[in-house]
Amino acid sequence: MDSALKMPKARGVRGVVSPQAPLKPVIGICARTAPVTLQGVDLLASLALGAHVDFVVAAGCAPVLLPLRPGVEQFIGQLDGLLVPGGPDVDPALYGATAHPRTRGVSPVTDAVELALVKAALRARLPLLAICRGLQLLNVLSGGTLHQHLPEVTGHDDHCPQTEAFTLGRHRLDTKPGSLIAGILAAGTTESSCHHHQAVDRLGPGLVATAWAPDGVIEAVEAIDHPFAIGVQWEAGQTPDERLHQALADAARVPTHVR
Repeated sequence: MDSALKMPKARGVRGVVSPQAPLKPVIGICARTAPVTLQGVDLLASLALGAHVDFVVAAGCAPVLLPLRPGVEQFIGQLDGLLVPGGPDVDPALYGATAHPRTRGVSPVTDAVELALVKAALRARLPLLAICRGLQLLNVLSGGTLHQHLPEVTGHDDHCPQTEAFTLGRHRLDTKPGSLIAGILAAGTTESSCHHHQAVDRLGPGLVATAWAPDGVIEAVEAIDHPFAIGVQWEAGQTPDERLHQALADAARVPTHVR
């Protein structure tokens, strides 16, 4: 074929595009396919995935679902941003702890694949939004530890309501002035919707806490010396609030990452 007839391909997207069509930032989303249950984190992860896709599209980006299979991190160079959604508990063995009786849904393979993706994204300085479990993975990767069952720490179930019908807890957020998350939320305080029984215990080196619940639970972290690597504990895919996804999209449009 004459080389003059060949059309350019969009970054990270399989297929041919028109020379006049703008190249959208490509956002990879970890596509966990956990069984759907009536209650618990598996249902939450299943519901949230579609919402994350919709939010990414609304932000003007092209979502690409990443199968959680070993070696998928090799494609990080074809992405402009990475989103790690919520899901089951992280294996306590990864931070030197014994599993609590309430720790559930642990998958060493899933942990290994997502940790590899997050590590590759950080190394490439790729914009990263890590949600709920994603924040916990980011903290563990950085050398931090987790509280395995928050009610034993806080004395209440506000972060993970124990009701017959699946519901989200709500509470105020206090943000660190001057942080990325404070700028995204555009206020010193806001509300979050949550459903998690684990959270950051010891913060990993290289991370800074930038938002807290009224009881002191860390609700957001940011990676030091990285242009955009944010972890939030609340369910950003379960509320009609696109600010975090829009911020990820805006960061993906700035060529600070290494291909």
